[in-house]
Amino acid sequence: MNDNPDLAALDRLKARIQGLRAKTTDNGCTEAEALSAAAKVAELLDRYDLSLTDVEIREAACERLEYEPRHNKRIPLEDCIGAVANFCDCRIWREKTPTGDPRYVFFGLRSDIEAAHYLTELIDLAVRSELGRYKTSKEYQRFRHQDRHMANASFTPGMITSIADKLTAMKGGRNQANNDAGRHLVVLKSAVVDAELDRLDVKLETVRRPTRMVSPDAYDAGGAAGLSLALNSRGRENT
Repeated sequence: MNDNPDLAALDRLKARIQGLRAKTTDNGCTEAEALSAAAKVAELLDRYDLSLTDVEIREAACERLEYEPRHNKRIPLEDCIGAVANFCDCRIWREKTPTGDPRYVFFGLRSDIEAAHYLTELIDLAVRSELGRYKTSKEYQRFRHQDRHMANASFTPGMITSIADKLTAMKGGRNQANNDAGRHLVVLKSAVVDAELDRLDVKLETVRRPTRMVSPDAYDAGGAAGLSLALNSRGRENT
C-alpha cells in the first residue's frame, strides 16, 4: 500500500505551478494571461488526479495552506474564495493571524491547496490591475470626487462575483468530463477531506455578512471586466 502516491508526479505538478506563479505574479502579466494560467492549472490538476487510483487518493494526506491578502488591503475575496476552493476540491475558512490580520486557510490534498493558493493570487492581481485601469476610464471620471470611494468599493465586488460565476461554470464542465470518464473525483476527494476534518475535530460554519452598499454603474463595470477576463482567457487557452 502506497502512503505517498506518485510523489514524482506531484513534484512535477508543483514545479509547473511554481513556474506559472513566477511568470504571472512575480514578473507581471496581463489579466487574460493570469486566468489563462489558471485554466492551465485546472488542466494540470485534472491530469494529475486522473493518474491516481482511488486507493491512492484515499490514502493521500490532507494539509493546510494559508493565504494572507496582499498589503493587508482587502479585495473582497469573500465573494469568490468559496468558488476557488470548490474549483480546486478543497475547503476554505477565514481566521485571524496572531497580529489580528485576516487570512484564509485552504485545507485539502496537497496538489489542490497549492492550486487554490495560486488561483487566489491570480484573482487578487487581476482585480487590482483592472481597478487601476477603471480609475483612468471616462466612466470613472464622471463620478464626483466624494463618490469615487463608493465607485472603487463597487467595482471590485462586481468583478469578483463575475469571476466566481465563471469558475463555478468551469468546474461544472470539468466535473462532468471526469464523471463521463468514470471517475467521480469530487465525491472521492470530498470524503477524504471531510474525514480528516472530522478526525481533527474542525467544525466549519457559514457566517452571513451584512449587505454591501454599491454603486450600480461601478458594480456593472466590474462585472463586465470579470466577464471580459474570463472570455479572453478561454480564447487564449490554446495559444
